[in-house]
Amino acid sequence: MEQIALLINAPASHSPIICLVGAPGVGKTSLGQSIATALGRKYRRVALGGLHDESEIRGHRRTYIGAMPGRIIDALRRAGTANPVILLDEIDKIGSDFRGDPSAALLEVLDPEQNNHFHDNYVDVDFDLSKVLFIATANNLSSIPAPLIDRMEVIDLSGYIPEEKIEIAKRHLLPRLLKDSGLKSSELKLDDSTILTLIEEYTSESGVRQLEKRIASIVRKVVLAKVAGKKWNKTVKPTHLPQLLGPAPFIKEKYEGNEYPGVVTGLAWTASGGCTLCVETSLSPSKTEKLVITGNLGDVMKESAAIALQHVRANAKEFGIKPELFDTTTVHIHVPEGAVPKDGPSAGITIATSVMSAFSNRKIKERIAMTGELTLRGKVLPIGGVKEKILAAKRAGIATVLLPEANKKDVADIPGKYLEGLDIKYVSDIKEVFEAAVES
Repeated sequence: MEQIALLINAPASHSPIICLVGAPGVGKTSLGQSIATALGRKYRRVALGGLHDESEIRGHRRTYIGAMPGRIIDALRRAGTANPVILLDEIDKIGSDFRGDPSAALLEVLDPEQNNHFHDNYVDVDFDLSKVLFIATANNLSSIPAPLIDRMEVIDLSGYIPEEKIEIAKRHLLPRLLKDSGLKSSELKLDDSTILTLIEEYTSESGVRQLEKRIASIVRKVVLAKVAGKKWNKTVKPTHLPQLLGPAPFIKEKYEGNEYPGVVTGLAWTASGGCTLCVETSLSPSKTEKLVITGNLGDVMKESAAIALQHVRANAKEFGIKPELFDTTTVHIHVPEGAVPKDGPSAGITIATSVMSAFSNRKIKERIAMTGELTLRGKVLPIGGVKEKILAAKRAGIATVLLPEANKKDVADIPGKYLEGLDIKYVSDIKEVFEAAVES
């Protein structure tokens, strides 16, 4: 909104380069189209996924057979105007090989200071792109070169909470699918509880793409029943879903409980949103000290486990643990769902709490989850994906969330409705984590 206001107030100014980053299905491409409609400008989409030839951006010289202008100039030609909204879709999926690096060619396109004289090899005349409103979309910034990110205004689009998904389904998805299939609104109705069951048990995503597919499947079955002259349930209830869609493929996220020492609930970020992550620690006597780590963990997470064990060992007396116990114990740390690869530093305090709980034989307090990176000194460092992790905690019925002190600014940006029913405690040292999470 700020960028659009700037364009209205100063039409001669450079158009901003916006990059919308978020999980699949959160509406990045739709938002670009809506911006074009709101501004009354022509809209063109340029798909960059899998692009690996620099000439696709800069065009081919006309001396070559089959020479064509680049994607950007071609989009302008199709739009028929010099100031359209051009959506650069999937900018993080660009490849590079012996034919060149398209992401490097995009530097000139996406630099507001340079793109007023963009050179296309086919046109062979400098072209002014400064009036074009470029909107890029990406699922992840990690694969985009830093110089390219530096030239764009990055806007994070987080996932939807279930209440928002229900409204999107009722207002947009279901009416559109009914219209496309030729059904009347009276012939198929989904109440809120049915849509909520679809969200929790039949989809696992931040966006609404899978939800749309599930609703479309129900619509098709109703159309089949109508065409075949059979009866069908005009109001679909949650109890009808197994018959229509089969058994629910996803188990609703739930709190694992605190029956055993060494079991701690952590919070993790995935490409499809936030999720809860259970960390288990088991101790067994052995002749020497040994650390076993399982659960398909990446190198960073294995390092977090080593740091966690070392910190608890170095401060054993302070935590009421006999130091000699470590010399004759095999520590086995496991993160369930072993087939799913896991990595990242944000499980540091979760693993440390699990190790401390196992060695002290003290259980973890009820309905508590945590996330944060741990240093050898016991300091808790900030992490990313705070909003997604908080939503995951709410879905799982968590009451208390422990977050790093440095992430307080991220929570301040989250609307109050996302935080209802959650007690968020900020920690800066692992001792504070143990005090808040481990039973005395």
